[in-house]
Amino acid sequence: MAASPEHVKRSRDGVRSRRVSDIPESSTVAIADLAARMRREGHKVIDFSAGRAAEHSPDLACEAAIEALRGGQTHQTEARGRPEYLQACSDKLQRCNGLAMDPESNIIATLGCKQGLVLSLLASIDVGDEVIIEDPCFVSYAPTIRLLGGVPVIAPLNPENGFRWKSDDLKHAITDKTRVILYCSPHNPAGVVHTRDDLDLIAKIAVNHDLTVIADEIYEAVTWGGRSHIPISGLPGMESRTIGLMGMTKSYSMGGWRIGYAYAAPHYIAAMTKLQQHLMTCAGSFAQLGAARALAEDVTKAMQPLWSDWEARCQYVTEVLNSHPLFSVAMPEGGFYAWVDIINSGLSSQDFSARLIKEKQVAVVPGGSFGPASDNYIRITCVRSWDEVREGVSRIAAFADAL
Repeated sequence: MAASPEHVKRSRDGVRSRRVSDIPESSTVAIADLAARMRREGHKVIDFSAGRAAEHSPDLACEAAIEALRGGQTHQTEARGRPEYLQACSDKLQRCNGLAMDPESNIIATLGCKQGLVLSLLASIDVGDEVIIEDPCFVSYAPTIRLLGGVPVIAPLNPENGFRWKSDDLKHAITDKTRVILYCSPHNPAGVVHTRDDLDLIAKIAVNHDLTVIADEIYEAVTWGGRSHIPISGLPGMESRTIGLMGMTKSYSMGGWRIGYAYAAPHYIAAMTKLQQHLMTCAGSFAQLGAARALAEDVTKAMQPLWSDWEARCQYVTEVLNSHPLFSVAMPEGGFYAWVDIINSGLSSQDFSARLIKEKQVAVVPGGSFGPASDNYIRITCVRSWDEVREGVSRIAAFADAL
């Protein structure tokens, strides 16, 4: 039997896996990599693409990791994680989020939230099962679901409703194959912090249809304007059906450490631990000890001035861009992205972003990467240094002036 053109093309590309061929690359990572290459070539690029703050990891976390390395803590840990780290996660969840999570049964150490998402999905779906996601949503949700054999189903977030779901948005996405609702709060990229009403809506539908909820809470420490993050796990009927994903990457500038944690009912954690044993063995031993130090109350308090300064940077970016007739952007309620409406530019988000980095050496993420309904937007990371923020938005305004 002759090979199909599709098969021939995959073979010529050296890729035999359809699941890899059928997903796009991560636009946030790819654009950040491009910006890094341009810098190495001597270009003065300002990188507003990937969600990476200008500041380095907390000194006390670094010192704890160095001490662990020098003390020989370089071997594999238990699959679920080091007891010291799991206890630190439990203490933090109680202190900051009001959640009572047993370190021996409710928490697992992960290699950041992305790996936590993989474990969560593998523990929750089979091939052909459907996962409801947002549009816009984090660029890796749909590809990850597809890689694991699931089917992503979009329930759009309408700008007219402040990028929040209405009950009908979710109800219309539910079928007899739906198994999971996956959402992010504070939201990437739109900056929404879910209210109790928002969460009650999700919880009611999850309970009525016996669904698992995976809550991506990676930005939970950085909420603005006096808002607070509310974990959906604390709502009635939700502790037994929620997997919460948290980590150190964003709020603590520890992205290179690849360390996070998931919390859930024991049946989820047991399944995720079995998966961890086969897929990754464990999270990094010394990274867990450094992260445990970062989660301590004194370090959290020490981070507050920096987080307040991040809020000021977000405010600056939104105010400056809103003063230009081409742009419309709301101050994020949480997280550190400006979700900028560029419809008045007359360009697609892809064209806008491609021209901006070519003509002004500023890297942003096209909104179309976050979902098919989001092509009128770009995402800007607001927590680069003040010098970069000021220069970057000035270049963006100059680019818009020339259109």
